[in-house]
Amino acid sequence: MLAAIATWVVVALHVAFALAETVGWRGMAKRFGYSREHAEVTRPLALNQGAYNAGVAALLAWAQLAAQPATVLALLVFVVAMSIVGAVSVRWTILVAQGVPALLAIAATAL
Repeated sequence: MLAAIATWVVVALHVAFALAETVGWRGMAKRFGYSREHAEVTRPLALNQGAYNAGVAALLAWAQLAAQPATVLALLVFVVAMSIVGAVSVRWTILVAQGVPALLAIAATAL
């Protein structure tokens, strides 16, 4: 039960990330301290990233609903790996916001 809840939290977070990066990029870019011009230049990149986050959320939700634990685990590992890439290439807080919830879901699955 704990593993399922933790996995659904990861799904919800990735839906939120997808919305922030697609629909709400200007506001998110402002919180990151980007100028309006920089936000516009990076908007296509954010849209792409948001689409990936939406895809991860959809696939993780499907795997959870279809009772595919190996797929759930593989996607959670992918999220952790991508959070490390994000921490190294963009901001360390990505590891906290994306990686830690996925690691907790992995740990709950292992219990």
